[in-house]
Amino acid sequence: MKAIVQDSYGSAEVLKLRDIDPPEIGQDEVLIRVRAAGVDRGVWHLMTGLPYLVRIMGYGLRAPKTPVPGFDVAGRIEAVGTKVRELRPGDEVFGLGDGSFAEFARARQNRLARKPAKLSFEQAAAVPTSALTALQGLRDHGNLQPGQKVLVVGASGGVGTYAVQLAKVLGAEVAGVCSTAKIDLVRSLGADHVIDYTRDDITATDRRYDLILDIGGNRSLTHLRKALTPRGTLVIVGGESGGRWFGGIDRQLRGLILSPFVGQSLRSFIATFTTGDLEFLRHQIEADAVTPVIDRAFPLEKTAEALQYLEDSRARGKVVITLEQGS
Repeated sequence: MKAIVQDSYGSAEVLKLRDIDPPEIGQDEVLIRVRAAGVDRGVWHLMTGLPYLVRIMGYGLRAPKTPVPGFDVAGRIEAVGTKVRELRPGDEVFGLGDGSFAEFARARQNRLARKPAKLSFEQAAAVPTSALTALQGLRDHGNLQPGQKVLVVGASGGVGTYAVQLAKVLGAEVAGVCSTAKIDLVRSLGADHVIDYTRDDITATDRRYDLILDIGGNRSLTHLRKALTPRGTLVIVGGESGGRWFGGIDRQLRGLILSPFVGQSLRSFIATFTTGDLEFLRHQIEADAVTPVIDRAFPLEKTAEALQYLEDSRARGKVVITLEQGS
């Protein structure tokens, strides 16, 4: 099969298109013929090996342990393991797999759900990591309640576009932070207020938020806390500052240390992937409450360009990789 392979850490140039053997599946896994794969910042971090903490966490000190990158996947099941009961060959699925930047990928059955019928494979591949992160950040870690005010920092990105929509699903009043060029996009997603960070500060008005979901931002904890209510919650999803060793993780750690000593709750988390949450998202998509936003789709052979495009922060919504149906 054709696959994108990475032998070393580095910029997008380390990604090469090669012919390799299809993956073997375990008893509780399925083999998926990939039709599309999602691209997110997590893939970029594993490609570059930055921050270095990523390597220490078990992904490989000198080189990636998994040569084929990619997690988000949408496609058709080709084969199932002996312990797989809910899925069968021919089913169209979406979810989290291993090595999705390839013609075939393997995935555990408990990380997949049936693809929403109304979505294309490209759209379905844009859902899993970003939408699950947004959902769990708002619902599980932000404890968002109907009628509360939520601020989404990074509202035009992969996670942010889902966060705006899901916050509305959960009954919140939503404000989104983005650049001037992306205001119309964020407003079209249902945001009640849009803040242009190039012109306005989130603390410039008297409006305070019950929950702030900060996605890949670089604002200080002090600044973000000023925009919270006295008992509000800050959930930090990511960050791209802090150097090569810790990246934005140092800001998350500082928040966790500070949280017990202040009235506000300062939290961070790593998303977990379950069929139950994928099913919740599928129902919201089928009900037209949530719609994937795709900026650009790249063919498999141009995966390096897709990662570079993401790194340049030009994307509005999601970037995806597509494969030909007959491949």
